[in-house]
Amino acid sequence: MENKVTSYPKDKINILFLENISDAAVNHFKNAGYSSVNKLTKALTEEELIKQIRDVHLLGIRSKTQITKKVLDSAKKLQAIGCFCIGVNQVDLKSARQNGVVVFNAPYSNTRSVAELVIGASVMLIRKIPDKNKAAHEGRWMKDARGSY
Repeated sequence: MENKVTSYPKDKINILFLENISDAAVNHFKNAGYSSVNKLTKALTEEELIKQIRDVHLLGIRSKTQITKKVLDSAKKLQAIGCFCIGVNQVDLKSARQNGVVVFNAPYSNTRSVAELVIGASVMLIRKIPDKNKAAHEGRWMKDARGSY
């Protein structure tokens, strides 16, 4: 049986991650055979993004990066945008659709961080840290361990 190539070669696909997306994502793609995976730690302005995105096939962003019509029109090879955040409101969805770019998000990517924040805030409230903080700023020291377990 003849071995046929059925998809675009992985070594020709350019992937760009912005806003310090996890190294785990970068490593996942590299381990899967994608050799052109670039990661930037910050969001880019529209002008910077237009320069960077021209030959990008897959783009990973978070909530600060704004994907405008102008950006999408300059992205000649873009096939998909992964929004590693709750929504997709930072992407001009109409222009993406017109340019044949798939947009998806990861709504549960922050679940652990939110749970940690809720637990931390709960402990602070149980131990009355806001009251003690206010008192300390007023020059009173309210050292009390009652009810702290």
